[in-house]
Amino acid sequence: MNEAIKIKNLKKSYGTHVVLNGLNFCVQQGEIFALLGVNGAGKTTSLECIEGLRKYDSGTIAITGKVGIQLQSSSLPGHIKPLEAVKLFAKWNKASLDRAMLDVLGIHDFARKQYYQLSTGQKRRLHLALALTRNPDILFLDEPTAGLDVEGRLSLHELIRQLKAARKTIILTSHDMAEVENLCDRIAILSGGRIAFIGTVEQLGETVGKHYNITIQTETGTGKYESDNIGETLLTLLVQCREKGEAILDIQIGRGSLEQHFMKIAKGV
Repeated sequence: MNEAIKIKNLKKSYGTHVVLNGLNFCVQQGEIFALLGVNGAGKTTSLECIEGLRKYDSGTIAITGKVGIQLQSSSLPGHIKPLEAVKLFAKWNKASLDRAMLDVLGIHDFARKQYYQLSTGQKRRLHLALALTRNPDILFLDEPTAGLDVEGRLSLHELIRQLKAARKTIILTSHDMAEVENLCDRIAILSGGRIAFIGTVEQLGETVGKHYNITIQTETGTGKYESDNIGETLLTLLVQCREKGEAILDIQIGRGSLEQHFMKIAKGV
């Protein structure tokens, strides 16, 4: 696969506060790539540097293809209407309107409203439509489903999959680990201004170990436990219940979630 984005030794500081300390990663053409990290890890700064919206101190950024951007926070004139904004962006970019895309995003449902009257979810859908107006090769999505209802999220997920099928490259940030797990080919976790992990969700699980959640219900209550050694931990818990004379009513065992794996690398917990 060819590289759509290549970042090499990217550094950015605000005064004495180092945000990016030698960032290195590549995004392949046609993949959905998530950039993750706890609040303050530098996700938005990284995206803004790559998008050309923020100056960086040193390093190199190479991008192949046209770019479309949906910012985490953006605004339009309060009295402009959605279709007016879309037509204006299309004219600027010498592009034709993609009415199918507008239908998927539900723009026509609130086409007669003015921008200041739109809900947060409606604004996010409109800004995504604007990002897609120039038919970009690479699409940046910063928290794309924030403020959307369940139906809106599902519609947007389907659109993202359609864009991938059309060989678009998508880079997103999200706090929704289920969304990341369902959509992304690879993820990168930022920690300390560097990439602490990069790979697939399955590889992340292998990196942090086989983490398990154990729930044991007895006559006296329910206990929840975590373990990296399911056999040893379960045997110990069963012996403890027997010694206390507690009858076991139910046992549930589950694998660690993406969120747990993420936190273990991002914060070292």
